[in-house]
Amino acid sequence: MGEISANDAFRVRRVYESPEPSDGARVLVDRLWPRGLSKVDAQLTEWCKDVAPSSELRRWYHHEEPRFTEFAERYREELAQEAVQPALERLRERAAEGPLTLLTATKDVSVSHVTVLVEVLQEGP
Repeated sequence: MGEISANDAFRVRRVYESPEPSDGARVLVDRLWPRGLSKVDAQLTEWCKDVAPSSELRRWYHHEEPRFTEFAERYREELAQEAVQPALERLRERAAEGPLTLLTATKDVSVSHVTVLVEVLQEGP
């Protein structure tokens, strides 16, 4: 699959892909740890569960593409909550310091929470 370019500040890759020097800070943004991947192999800078969709929302969506629009709206509501703001700000700060790669186990990133997360990060506080 390779890198999915979100913009210069935020890159998106599958966590199962081999780390590359150009990744910069590698941040996993899934709530659950990826199956079959050791923490050593992941080579993470951070595991930021706070920005992942709630377990309830994740189970409801279950990567059923026809639900993506509603999923994105509900996930944006979760990301707007005050408790999530420090984690979003930390990710924006990391991106300002250098390359930031957001990692996910999701197979189709284009209809995943990471696409929505990148949009929210780009929009700013």
